[in-house]
Amino acid sequence: MYIRVKRNRITYFIQCDPTETILQIKEKLYNLTDQPVNDQQLILLPAGDVLEDSKSLADQKVEKMTLTLRKAKEEQTFPMVF
Repeated sequence: MYIRVKRNRITYFIQCDPTETILQIKEKLYNLTDQPVNDQQLILLPAGDVLEDSKSLADQKVEKMTLTLRKAKEEQTFPMVF
């Protein structure tokens, strides 16, 4: 199967198997975009659901759908007060 991943103004078509995990898809995207895997967030369109790294495409019912690649949000850190 092929999935379509949009990033900014570029669309990538990635060949994958429904049993592949989102993490494996992110690794394929890293080879194309040089965006680190831990800095990627895949979102299922049009629903807007963020896909979980440990689940497969089939688990999350991704079939011939469009995903969007966004930079992962950084965790907020707060200064420690003593």
